[in-house]
Amino acid sequence: MLGPHRFKRENRLPQYVKKSVLYVASVIILFLFIGIFTTISPAFRLSSNTLTNWTSEIESSTFMYLLGMENRIFMKGLPPETELPNLSSTLFQIATSIRPDDPRSLLGNELPGFSIYDSEIFIAGEGTNYTNLPVESSPPLEEVLKDREAVIDEEVEVETPEDTPEGAPTTGDREVVFIYNTHNYESFLPHLPGVTNPNLAQHSEVNVTLVSERLSSALEKYGIGNKLDDTDNMKLLEQNNMEYWQSYTSIRGTVQEAFANNQDIQYIFDIHRDSLRREATTKEIDGEAYAKIAFVIGGDNENYEKNLEFASRLHKLMQEKYPGLSRGVLPPKKGAGTDGVFNQDLHENALTVEIGGIDNKLEELYRSADALAEVFSELYWDAEKVSSE
Repeated sequence: MLGPHRFKRENRLPQYVKKSVLYVASVIILFLFIGIFTTISPAFRLSSNTLTNWTSEIESSTFMYLLGMENRIFMKGLPPETELPNLSSTLFQIATSIRPDDPRSLLGNELPGFSIYDSEIFIAGEGTNYTNLPVESSPPLEEVLKDREAVIDEEVEVETPEDTPEGAPTTGDREVVFIYNTHNYESFLPHLPGVTNPNLAQHSEVNVTLVSERLSSALEKYGIGNKLDDTDNMKLLEQNNMEYWQSYTSIRGTVQEAFANNQDIQYIFDIHRDSLRREATTKEIDGEAYAKIAFVIGGDNENYEKNLEFASRLHKLMQEKYPGLSRGVLPPKKGAGTDGVFNQDLHENALTVEIGGIDNKLEELYRSADALAEVFSELYWDAEKVSSE
């Protein structure tokens, strides 16, 4: 009985030989993979964008658990009720880009146009859902620049806020708010006779800049000095042979120059109008029609948290003073097909604000601009009071 067992032990390979063979095999496999990835067609190579898309499908808690396997302190960053991520579900998401608990991830890949609903809503206002998120049209620049007839009903007047009472706080000569328009020709169908195509709601004079002017004037009434930019960004695009989708790149220098020339700027508003229709962009308050307001956060801005915090405070205060006026705090679809930053990386208090849509009238837009100025002024002076204590 002892013989056979002794024979088997004597014929086993020494441990150091096994390790050597394993080491050599690993090196060979490594060089094979290097050779494959450096010789295959670029179309089939793994890009950093591909890896980013894969890992973006994995829940953040999964990474925390992986780090926690090496350093237990990372586990403390997870809520106590957090469960261990499901391995099969995670692998399925990486392999297919489909999240089992979210059918939009499947439909967005299969149905044309459905991917626009694949966004996260930070804070949803009244009536806001995935079917009425802000829509940013991108017409050809030559269509934007075409001359069109525009009409403003001069009989319609909207009362402006009363002048700042004597003794009320004021910023004096300091301009603490910067207001500008990336898409400065965005106009409104009620003021464009004969125009029915939403993408053609563009005009060189009767446009969203009038709403910015109203906001600027209202802020002054509340004692808040501001700088209203009058850059014609559409003309800049034309002069620099750029396309409409490059609007944020074109206006970026203007915003940077404003910072360079004025160290007092604390808040930045880029005013837009949405491309959605009236039912999604209008709210009646106390018998008056208002153009609804949406705060859009650049999801591809790595430091968007501060912008989000600012927008959330504005939304909450607006809900208190004008219930239903705010559509919420909404990010755009990240990645390809959208700017995703909107120059909000230039300042933590920079916001993209959608006021109304293509079907709103100026009187409705002016009421909302006044409301925004009122809400912001309350937030601003409360913050100043705290900082001075």
